[in-house]
Amino acid sequence: MSDTSPTDPIAETFEAQRDRLRAVAHRMLGSHADAEDVVQEAWLRLSRQDTATIHNLAGWLTTVVGRISLDVLRSRQARPEASYDDGPSEFVVTLDDNPAPEDHAVLADSVGLALLVVLESLGPSERLAFVLHDLFAVPFDEIGQILGKSTAATKMLASRARRKVRTIERPTGVGREQREVVQAFLAAARRGDFEELLRVLDPEVKLTVDTPSGVVVTLGATKVAAGAQLSASAATQGRTVLVNGLPGIISWREDGTPLSVLAFTVADGRITDITVVIDPAKLALMDLPDPA
Repeated sequence: MSDTSPTDPIAETFEAQRDRLRAVAHRMLGSHADAEDVVQEAWLRLSRQDTATIHNLAGWLTTVVGRISLDVLRSRQARPEASYDDGPSEFVVTLDDNPAPEDHAVLADSVGLALLVVLESLGPSERLAFVLHDLFAVPFDEIGQILGKSTAATKMLASRARRKVRTIERPTGVGREQREVVQAFLAAARRGDFEELLRVLDPEVKLTVDTPSGVVVTLGATKVAAGAQLSASAATQGRTVLVNGLPGIISWREDGTPLSVLAFTVADGRITDITVVIDPAKLALMDLPDPA
């Protein structure tokens, strides 16, 4: 419920912007609850501001929401064990059987979630530049002011982020190259081939493992390759799936209960992000296919 007054013209203007601001914050943070908190904080800051000094209220609010969201992302990066409300329970998992045209609707429904998964692999500055410019058409010079960077540097951040999300811009299924990269990673994990793992992993790859005791994040190809045994069981027992339109693997225990779900983001022939869910409580929230 809003704390704004319906008779206040500034409040009315804010209410007209609320849905857009919430969308900006949600794309930045991937959490409905955090997005609501950011929008409410933006209202509190507006209520303390001399609005006569604001020439473009919509732009001012977007800037404030961007800055607050950036602070939240940086705080998360300092506390990688934190978990968020819109996590694996929102995963859409379907069998990957080279979908027929009638299955494309399922992929279309999941592409928004796939984008959120990929955005999680971006650094805070990359994510801000991409979300504000490519999704909400904020000029690069305004984004640069939020980041404290030049317009040229901000454009480079957005370009780098754009390369990472390019694979899921259209819900057309998983390409052959993506499948081959993932299969090469799983085969190397099964063999314990460290050099091959490094070949298929992006140097800045991010591994996120959702465990019963919390979320564990590992950054960098060397560390991820060293811990690649996390994927070995799925490589031998698993079945190929799509997770939010991204290539993935699901494995089950002998009694038919799910053991793990893995999702991979592949860009430019290398894996840039791996998400592993092994928390039984989170797995139970997913609508998973039955074992083969």
